[in-house]
Amino acid sequence: METTYIKTPLGIAAIIGDENGISGISVADEGEISNTIPAVLQQAVRQLNEYFEGKRTTFNFKLNPKGTEFQQKVWKGLLDIPFGKTCSYMDLSKKLGDVKAIRAVASANGKNPLWIVVPCHRVIGSDGSLTGYAGGLWRKKWLLEHENPSNQKSLF
Repeated sequence: METTYIKTPLGIAAIIGDENGISGISVADEGEISNTIPAVLQQAVRQLNEYFEGKRTTFNFKLNPKGTEFQQKVWKGLLDIPFGKTCSYMDLSKKLGDVKAIRAVASANGKNPLWIVVPCHRVIGSDGSLTGYAGGLWRKKWLLEHENPSNQKSLF
């Protein structure tokens, strides 16, 4: 397993993976930036940088997250939420076939090991509120605004 650390507008991202795919992407407020990027992580690093530069809306590198069968199902469901769009935990539960599983869906969402790439930040409360986010609500707000910037110009 290889690890590299890159600077992003939201902190230092740790990218973990091997020839089987990327198994983890997380963010921290501080840390050492890597001087070299292992070959198996280069595509993920390039695509994440393109995302932050506003040049990418989807990712196509190989993913290999570790989780239960249910967590995998939820994470796969998250991949279907389009760039610039959001859905509620209730909507996601319905889509996955069990409206009563809303708490389990929320829990699996919170355990998502692939920050940004599996877009758990696109899941919001039924009332439109920004609910729980492992990386902090300020990061969730930033990501949603990055993906759907307001086009309104100042009137003054």
